[in-house]
Amino acid sequence: MREVTNVIRGLKTSEAKKILNDVIALKQPIPFKRYKGKQSHKRGLADKYKWPIGRYPVKAARYLLKLIEQVEANAENKGLDKEKLVIVHIAAHKGLTLKRWMPRAFGRSTPRFRRTSHVEIVVEEVGGK
Repeated sequence: MREVTNVIRGLKTSEAKKILNDVIALKQPIPFKRYKGKQSHKRGLADKYKWPIGRYPVKAARYLLKLIEQVEANAENKGLDKEKLVIVHIAAHKGLTLKRWMPRAFGRSTPRFRRTSHVEIVVEEVGGK
């Protein structure tokens, strides 16, 4: 989630939605700069983002796409123009850790933890032509 938010920060909401839809369709990878251990290079990343390592975080892109649509609806309800919205601030923070245990043979169990994310987003209407 952190890497996807870094890519769409500062973009118009329409551009961000296009990028997220391309990630969901596996057409455009997202550069992974922090959590990059043993990950493969993707074609086209080095040209656009000056970074060759990337992935297709489909689940994170789906959640962010839904969040951007909700932000647009809120802004339209407040009387702002949906076409002029720019993502001024977006950040992903650590959320809950869901602790689960997978049962194994002979009464043993294996931990399986899932980390969730909290995302905050601020948009602003930018005047244009």
